[in-house]
Amino acid sequence: MPHFIINSTAVEGCYIRVSGKELYNHIAKAMRVKEGETLMFIDENEVQYKTLVDKISSSEIYTKVVDSYPSFRKLDVDITLAQAVLKPDAQFLAIQKATELGVKNILPLVTDNCVVRESIIKAKAEKWQKIALESVKQCERADIPVVLPYEKLNKDFFDKEYKYIAFVERDADYSLKEFFNLTEINKESKIVIIIGPEGGFSQREFDLFKELEIPQVSLGNLIYRADTACTVAVANVLFGLENGKS
Repeated sequence: MPHFIINSTAVEGCYIRVSGKELYNHIAKAMRVKEGETLMFIDENEVQYKTLVDKISSSEIYTKVVDSYPSFRKLDVDITLAQAVLKPDAQFLAIQKATELGVKNILPLVTDNCVVRESIIKAKAEKWQKIALESVKQCERADIPVVLPYEKLNKDFFDKEYKYIAFVERDADYSLKEFFNLTEINKESKIVIIIGPEGGFSQREFDLFKELEIPQVSLGNLIYRADTACTVAVANVLFGLENGKS
């Protein structure tokens, strides 16, 4: 069951009042929820509410809280997915799946072989944040990932505070297993996963990784579409962090 995001000010004693037009229309008109049905909400304090719809008027919905508890549906890992901006459908999937997997931030990346113009990327930020928000509702995630302002893949992109992993199709330095065995990366690290565009990284970008000693890691023998690579990379990093060195 999807949950809906509210502000804690909507909680009035043992009731939740839904009065915002967009949320009201979604619940009452799009979903056609009826009195007596169950609705789930979560607030900015990551408190989950299980409620029963008590009353639906022409502009408000009142639900009675039957249970409330801190939500556990979030990761204790700080992962940013920095992915070269893709064509619309692929970009949608990359954001959706990254959100479902629990990444903290999604950073649109402009690379040499990026197929989307910067002017378009600037105009899409708000839409991409909405995609992440809708995904949060569907997977009942406690926190909302932030779609950061786009950046270019150059020396200024890198910060010593973070641990970077560049996933590449060919000529990788390590397999993912080798990387976790050799690195000091762990759940306390701030991790940035870098995924290239459909056309892959340019020679300049490969040279940049080598110059800055950014580990280039393989996802295995198969070649993935860029949006699939985002999902596989995040899932495998989470697995590696959970299982540690082997």
